[in-house]
Formats: sequence, structure tokens, C-alpha cells
Amino acid sequence: MKIPHLLLTAFLLCFLFLIQGCTAQSQLVNDELETVTTENLKYYLYYPEGYEIDDKEGFGLLLFLHGGGEAGADLEEIKKNGPPKLLVEGKQFPFLILAPQNPYRRKWWNTEAIVKLLDSVVETNNVDEKRIYLTGLSRGGGAAWELATQYPKKFAAMAVVCGMAPLPYAHWINKKMPIWVFHGDKDEVIPVEESDKMVAKLKEMNYDVRYTRYKDVGHNSWSRAYTTQALYDWLVQQKLK
Repeated sequence: MKIPHLLLTAFLLCFLFLIQGCTAQSQLVNDELETVTTENLKYYLYYPEGYEIDDKEGFGLLLFLHGGGEAGADLEEIKKNGPPKLLVEGKQFPFLILAPQNPYRRKWWNTEAIVKLLDSVVETNNVDEKRIYLTGLSRGGGAAWELATQYPKKFAAMAVVCGMAPLPYAHWINKKMPIWVFHGDKDEVIPVEESDKMVAKLKEMNYDVRYTRYKDVGHNSWSRAYTTQALYDWLVQQKLK
């Protein structure tokens, strides 16, 4: 029995279509794309009393990362909490304070951009690179944990206030860097268990870590943490090992 010419042609076309479809689904293409991200960071920079650009010893610097509530376009928001708030109230510090602003209300801190800003400030000012301190609250506290893992040889000490980070981060932090963690036990935004677990892990691995766990305090544990003079006395004693 002979198959009609038109039917045979249709059959062959269908077969070729199926073969091509299967081939297309099986392809693996190697390629690359170079991307460039530009970040515009506004910031405050505080100079301590007695600062001199040609001082031989150099000055310490505290990098402060605010929480989500201060993110956005208005730099004045940064003055609501933490060291910037204390500066407005007249408190003096013995080191420079760099306080950048996260320009995005609902985005995480761009840690690479932060470090580029920090490096620029250090390069153009009289800063002792062995006395750079790191601190952050809430979303900024999470970013501080992240910076400590990504740049373990940059910071002499770190203070995290009601922040959170994946537990495996503990393995990547410089074991010689002292850490002080603050958290309220009634925090409903970032549960205190986040700090409990991280501190327990760090202690298990023999890190130099302090933990201040405030009783009956909610998410705003930064009001008490940053008015603790012992925190700043502790920071100035630290030097990158």
C-alpha cells in the first residue's frame, strides 16, 4: 500500500519539527555579561575635638549603619537614633563617625558600596586603619554581620543591636575581632532568639563576644545600647589584631 505524497510530506514535517523542538530544549549556552551598579550614598562624617589631619598616630573611626526607619532620601532621618542622635544632643566622641544613609526604603544595604565609601573616607582623612569599628541597629545590624563576614580583616570590633544574620555567618567572622551584641527579649520585629542563637554559636567557637539581653524591652533596644558609655570605652580599647 502506497502512502499518499501529501500525507508523507506532512509526516516528515511533523517529525522534523519534533526533532528541532527537542534539540532546542537541550541546548546549553555559555555566555557572560559585565554589569555595573552605581550607588549614591549620602552620609554624615563627624570629626572629634582635637582632630588633626597630620597627627602621627591617626584617629579611630566608627561606621554606623541605621535601621530601616531612617532609610530613604532625607538625610536628616539619620539623626533620630544611635550615635548621630547623641551628636545632635551634644555628646562628644574620641573618634570619627561615618554615618551613611541607605537610599532605599525597602532594600537591603549595599555592603559593597558602604565599603567603597569607607575606604574613600579612610584614604582622605587621618584614620588609623587598625582602629575602624563597626556598629548597626536592626536592618543595619544585619548589614554589620554581613560586612564582618565579607571583610573579616577590616574591623577592629563590632557592636550589633537587634540585628540578625544566618547562623553559618559565624564561621566566616574574624575570630580575633571582639563582638558585643544587644537585644531586647520582647522584640517582635527581630526575635531575640536570632541573637541568642548567634551568640551561643560564637561562644561555642571561642569568639570574644559579649551579650546584653535587655529584659522587657521590645525592638527599640538601641536607645539603651547607644547610651551605654561602657560601649564606647570598650570600642576605643580595641585594635585590629
